[in-house]
Amino acid sequence: MSQSITVSWSTVDANFPEASVQVDKLSNHDLILRCQVGLRPDRAAFAELLRRYQSQVDRVLYHLAPDWADRADLAQEVWIRVYRNINRLQEPSKFRGWLSRIATNLFYDELRKRKRVVSPLSLDAPRSVDDGEMDWEIAGDTPGPEEELTTREFYEQLREAIADLPEVFRTTIVLREIEGLAYEEIAEITGVSLGTVKSRIARARSRLQAQLQNYLDA
Repeated sequence: MSQSITVSWSTVDANFPEASVQVDKLSNHDLILRCQVGLRPDRAAFAELLRRYQSQVDRVLYHLAPDWADRADLAQEVWIRVYRNINRLQEPSKFRGWLSRIATNLFYDELRKRKRVVSPLSLDAPRSVDDGEMDWEIAGDTPGPEEELTTREFYEQLREAIADLPEVFRTTIVLREIEGLAYEEIAEITGVSLGTVKSRIARARSRLQAQLQNYLDA
């Protein structure tokens, strides 16, 4: 799917001694705690953290912006922010959700700066909502020029609508509808209850459907 993106140490301040323990033997929880020691993570611990979680960043950004040529730059910025702010993470068990939020928010920050971008979602997906589930499945027939133009307009509006959602709604809807994660997985990643996840997704879908109703009725 997506290729792993290597983050250069020249972009971060890594002037700290190597870890005196075998960081590759640490649990994820202990590795994150290790990265929180001192003003900045030591190089070995952070390199191991990046190795373990780079695929998650790649996956989030791939689904959001599969055709962006500079997606690697966005991934680089994700890890720079992690490096600079990991000490602010109070609960290591919530690292995955914290990381996904950084990646998602960086994408939408960048999206707002661009006047024209390539759609992060498949242009062949039908515009339908069934029992609250937004359907991104690929349609069987090839759309004609007029239908394709309408579909592009729909996804431009969809991107803007998602970007305008409050952060908590935006993160959960991206994890559910774009990453395809189960409710239970999202609850674990974001560190909230299953009921809260379902409520946030339902409210996000309601907002999106209201903003896109003209396209959904077409």
